[in-house]
Amino acid sequence: MARSVSIRPVGADDLPELVDLIREHASYERAADPRPDLQTALAAWLFVPRPRLRVLVAVQGDALVGYASWSPEASTWQAAEYAHLDCLFLRESTRGRGAGRLLMQAVEAEAHAAGAGELQWQTPEWNDGAIRFYRRTGAREAAKARFTLPLTGPSRT
Repeated sequence: MARSVSIRPVGADDLPELVDLIREHASYERAADPRPDLQTALAAWLFVPRPRLRVLVAVQGDALVGYASWSPEASTWQAAEYAHLDCLFLRESTRGRGAGRLLMQAVEAEAHAAGAGELQWQTPEWNDGAIRFYRRTGAREAAKARFTLPLTGPSRT
């Protein structure tokens, strides 16, 4: 890597740059734009005594070049906690140089320290680069269909 990348927890001063990365990520994944007040909403989730969401950032020089977010979850089948990797994103210019592995290792270490016995995530089927990367980490694929249902009131079924 031309300039080394370091991994650290996100700080409040990082939020504007983090939101830019999140918007790039959403665009890359062909997803809807994040909410307009994302910076304020993230601050309320991240900088509290017991945060529900954890974010690590990849820093090169003075710039954020990537991030990973995760949260603790529970498995009914295992009656145990696991960690859900919600996002892992690197700017294109940073990919393929080891920063993704550093982010994964940092998430693995944090999740393990928090009591999780496993890390789970998904990626779009068309994202061949990410799939190759995840396979190289030693992760096993678990094919499932992903669904989302907006919760706007009583069940419609």
